[in-house]
Amino acid sequence: MTVLYMPLFRRCANSRTLTQLHAHLFITGLHSHPPATTKLIESYYQMGNLEFSRRVFDTFPRPDSFMWGVLIKCYVWGGFLEEAISLYHEMVNQTQTQISNFVLPSVLKACSSCGDLGVGGKVHGRVIKCGFESDAVIETSLLCMYGEMGYLGDACKVFDTMPVRDVVAWSSIILNYVQNGQAREGLETFSQMISLAVVEPDSVTMLSVAEACAELGSLKLGRSVHGFVVRREIEMDASLNKSLIAMYGKLSDLYSAERLFGTVSCLMTTAPWTQMISCYNQSGCFREAMNIFVEMQEFKMEPNQVTMMGVLCACATLGRVKEGKSVHGFVIRRAMDPELDTMGPALMEFYVDSGNLRGCHKVFDAIREKTILSWNILLSILVRNRQPEKALMLFVQMQTQGLMPDSYSLASSLSACGDICFSQLGDQIHGYIIKTGKFNEFVQNALIDMYAKCGFVHSAYKIFEKIKEKSVVTWNSMVFGFSQNGYSVEAITLFDQMYMNCVKMDKVTFLSVIQACSHLGYLEKGKWIHHKLIINGLMEDSYLDTALIDMYSKCGDLQMAHGVFDRMSERSIVSWSAMIAGYGKHGQINAAISLFDQTLGLGIKPNDITFMHILSACSHAGAVEEGKLYFNSMAEFGVEPNQDHFACIVDLLSRAGDLTEAYRIITSLPFPADSSIWGAFLNGCRIHKRMDIIKNIEKNLFDVDTADTGYYTLLSNIYAEEGTWDEFGKARSMMKCKGLRKVPGYSTIEVDRRIYRFGPGDTSHSQTTDIYRFLENFQTLVHAQGYDSEPNNSIVEFRKESNVMSHSEKLAIAFGIINTRPGTTLRISKNLRVCRDCHSFAKIVSKITGREIVMRDLNRFHCFKNGSCSCKDYW
Repeated sequence: MTVLYMPLFRRCANSRTLTQLHAHLFITGLHSHPPATTKLIESYYQMGNLEFSRRVFDTFPRPDSFMWGVLIKCYVWGGFLEEAISLYHEMVNQTQTQISNFVLPSVLKACSSCGDLGVGGKVHGRVIKCGFESDAVIETSLLCMYGEMGYLGDACKVFDTMPVRDVVAWSSIILNYVQNGQAREGLETFSQMISLAVVEPDSVTMLSVAEACAELGSLKLGRSVHGFVVRREIEMDASLNKSLIAMYGKLSDLYSAERLFGTVSCLMTTAPWTQMISCYNQSGCFREAMNIFVEMQEFKMEPNQVTMMGVLCACATLGRVKEGKSVHGFVIRRAMDPELDTMGPALMEFYVDSGNLRGCHKVFDAIREKTILSWNILLSILVRNRQPEKALMLFVQMQTQGLMPDSYSLASSLSACGDICFSQLGDQIHGYIIKTGKFNEFVQNALIDMYAKCGFVHSAYKIFEKIKEKSVVTWNSMVFGFSQNGYSVEAITLFDQMYMNCVKMDKVTFLSVIQACSHLGYLEKGKWIHHKLIINGLMEDSYLDTALIDMYSKCGDLQMAHGVFDRMSERSIVSWSAMIAGYGKHGQINAAISLFDQTLGLGIKPNDITFMHILSACSHAGAVEEGKLYFNSMAEFGVEPNQDHFACIVDLLSRAGDLTEAYRIITSLPFPADSSIWGAFLNGCRIHKRMDIIKNIEKNLFDVDTADTGYYTLLSNIYAEEGTWDEFGKARSMMKCKGLRKVPGYSTIEVDRRIYRFGPGDTSHSQTTDIYRFLENFQTLVHAQGYDSEPNNSIVEFRKESNVMSHSEKLAIAFGIINTRPGTTLRISKNLRVCRDCHSFAKIVSKITGREIVMRDLNRFHCFKNGSCSCKDYW
C-alpha cells in the first residue's frame, strides 16, 4: 500500500501539501511503515524544514538502517556536518540497528568536509569490520575523504586495494592529485588509465585533467587534452567547456579560449560566459570582460552570482564606479542575492577598490547573515587601508557576535597588531592560536611579521625555526623582519641559507636583502645580489631598480647607482627621489639640483619625499639660497611642508649661521616643533658657539617630549663641552626617567667580502693587539709629521684622552689597513654621526697612507682623499 503513495510525494509542491499528505498517512496508519516515514523525512528536508524531518524520525519507534542513512544524508546536504557525525555515533550505539552500506558514504563525506580524520579513520575501520571493502561507492568515498583532507598517501592505498576501479574511482584519484598540488602525478595516473583501457574517461575525468594542465603551465599538454576530448567524442557539457576555457585562460592562450567559447554549445549556457569573463580578467583584458557581459545580455543569457562578481572585478580595476553601481542595482532588481550572502563580499571589495570605504561599510551592514567570510573581508580592508585600530575593534566585535576567528581572521588581526606595535594583544592572539591548534602557514607567517614589526625579532625567529616546511613567504617574512629591525647581518645570513637550500626567491626576497646591504654598506654583497637578480630574470622592475639605486648610493658607489638609474625603462618619482638623495648624501649638490630640474622638465611632479631629499642635499652642501628657493616653491606643487621639511630648512639655516631666521621659522610653525627640528637648531648653535641662544631657549629644549636618544645626547654633550654640569645632569636624568639609553656607536668595514663590526674600545677581535699597536705607532708618526699643529686638528685631544683612541671608526680604519693591500679603498659605515676627532683622523690617514677612505655616517658620506674630505669640513 505504501508504494501507491510514492507518486503523491513527488506531486507535493510546497510544505502545505506535504503536511496534508503527512496527516493523511497518519490517519490511515501508513505513517508507521518505514518506507513512508523515510520518504517523509527526505521530503521535509527538500522543503527546507530539517527540523520536521528530525521530528518525524524521533517519533518512529525503531528506525532501520536505511532511515538513519536518509536522515544523516539530509544533515550532510544541509551542511550540519557535526550533527550528522553525532547521529552516526547514536546509531552505532544502538545495538539493534544493523549498519548498512548505504549509511557510510554520507558519514565519510561529513568527516572530510569538517576535517575530522579521527572519526573518518574509525569509519574506515567499521567498513573493514562489516566487510564492505568491495563496495565501490564506499571505497570511492574513502578515497575522496583522504584526498580532500590532504592525506594523499592513504587515498592511494585505498585506490590500489580496490578490486574493481570504475570511472568514478579513477576520476576521484586524479582529482585528489590535482587538488593536493601534484598535477604531474595526476596526469600520469590519467595516462595509466588510458593505457589500461579498462574504463573510458568521461567529462568529469577531463575536468581534473584540464585543471592539471593549467597548473603545470603546459599549453602543449592542454591542447593535447582538448584534442583527446574531441577525438574520443567525450560529451562537451557546460562544465567541461568551462574547464577548458579556464585552462586556456590560465595558459594565456586567449585565442583558443575565444575560439572554444564561440562554439554553439558554449553559447547556450551561463557557465562558459562566466568563465570567459574570468579569463579576460585574469589576462588583464577588463574592457573585453565588460563587453562579454553586454553580449551576454544581447543573447538573453541569465547571469549568475559568479558572473556578476567577475563584472564587478572588471569595473573596480578600470575605475568604472558608475558601471559598478549599475551592476549593484542589477543584482538588487533581479533579486539575485537578496540577503547579500554571496555577493556581499564582492560588492565590499568593489566599493573599497573604488575608494568608497563608506559604501563598503553599508554593504557589510546590509548583509543579513554575516558569515566569517564577510567579517574577514572587512577586517582585511581595514588593515589594508591603514585603520588597524578599527580592524581590531571589528575583530573583538566579531567574537561577541558568536563567530570564532579562522586562520584568515587571526592573520589579519595579527597584521593590525604589528602595524601599531600592539604586542600585548598579539601575544594573546598567539596564545589563542596555540590553544586552538590553528597553526597553518598563513597564521605562522603573520606571527613572524607581527613580532618583527613590534621589535621582538627573537620571538619571530623562534616561530620561524619551528616551521618544518618553509615557503618563500615564510623566508621572506623573517628576512624582512631582520632587515627592518637593523639585524642586517642576520638578514643576509638567512638569504644565503635560502640560496644554499635552493629556495626559489622572488622580488620581496631581494628587496629585503638589498635593504640589509644598504644598511651595512656591504657593496660586494650588493653587487653579488644584483648579479643574482639578473640571473633570476627579475630585472625590469621599478621597485628593485630603485632599491638598487639606494643600495649603491649608500654603499658609496654613485657610478653604479647612476648606471642602474640610466638603464631604467620607466622611472617613477620614487626612482628620481632616490637618485637625488644619493647625490645629496655624497655632497654633489650640482648633480642633485640638475636631476631635480630634469624631473620638472619632464613634467614629473615632485612629492614630499623629493623635496625632503633636495632640501637635505642643500643643507649638506651649504646651498642656502637654493634651499630657500625649493622650500618656498613646495606650495606650487601642492606639497605642504611637514616636520621633516622644516627640520631640513632649519638645519640648512643653522649650519650656515643664520640662527635668527632659523629660530623665527621654529616659532612660527603651525605645530609644535619636534626633536628633529630643535636638534637641527641646537647643532647650529653648537657649531657657531652660541650658548647664549641655548640658555635663552632652555625651557623649550627641556619641554620637548621625545624618545629620540640622539636629541638628549646632543643636548647633554653641548652642556658637557661648555662645562655646565648641572644642565648636563638634567639632560641625562630626563633620558633615564624616560627609560632611554644612549645608542651605542659602532662601525663596520667590508674586507674580503665579509663585514666586520667594531664597538668603542672593542677588544673582542682576534687582531685586537695588532689594531691598537697600529694606532699607537700611527700616533707617533702623526706627531713626527707635525700634523697635530694644525689649528683645527683635534689629534691633540686624541693623544690626551685615551678613550678617543678607541673610537669605533679608528678601530675599523686600523683593521682595514692591516688586512688589505696598499692602495685599497676602505669602506666604513658608522651608525651615528662621525665625531670631529675621527673626521680629522681619517683625513690624516688618507694623506699619510695614500688611501681613499669612504665613510658613511648617520647623515651623509665622507670621501677622504689626500688629506681632505668631500664634505669640505661642512657637516
